[in-house]
Amino acid sequence: MVSAGPDGKSPDGQRRKRKLTMFLAGVGGALVVIAAAVFLTGVGGDGGDGKAERSAAPTTSTADLPPGVECSGAACAGKDPENMGCGGEFARTTARVTVGAKTLVEVRHSKTCGAAWARITQARPGDTVRITGAGGGAGSRQSGTVDGDADAYTPMVPVTSPTQAKACATLTTGQRACTK
Repeated sequence: MVSAGPDGKSPDGQRRKRKLTMFLAGVGGALVVIAAAVFLTGVGGDGGDGKAERSAAPTTSTADLPPGVECSGAACAGKDPENMGCGGEFARTTARVTVGAKTLVEVRHSKTCGAAWARITQARPGDTVRITGAGGGAGSRQSGTVDGDADAYTPMVPVTSPTQAKACATLTTGQRACTK
């Protein structure tokens, strides 16, 4: 007969419990190793032929963008061009118009980001600027208002070409002008 240990439990029961715990730990470890191998080698991720499928409307992932650029195309809609890395070296002015004596309204476009935004400079607090992109869908119209500074810009609208974007400004004096 097997005698109970000092804690009142059978030594065989304790051994079985330890074996079960070690077995489950081994199975869990093996599953982690298998999952890591599948993840790192990409097994099963592309249909097995080594060629990735291409969609009819290609999109750019953030991995394909230059360092610091955070969005492209529709993913940029409504976002701040500076915070998303679309300004600076990745942007250029593609259209401009003067409103009143000196207020300048520009369409800024980033080919890298596939987006445009409007900028107003030499303006007064309360002056507004608006950008309209092609399509008229969600995110294709954005606006901004000059506050304490003499300039402002709008969030971005997705465009495939700078000619798809039009910027308009309305001054507190009532004067209005748009880019062509």
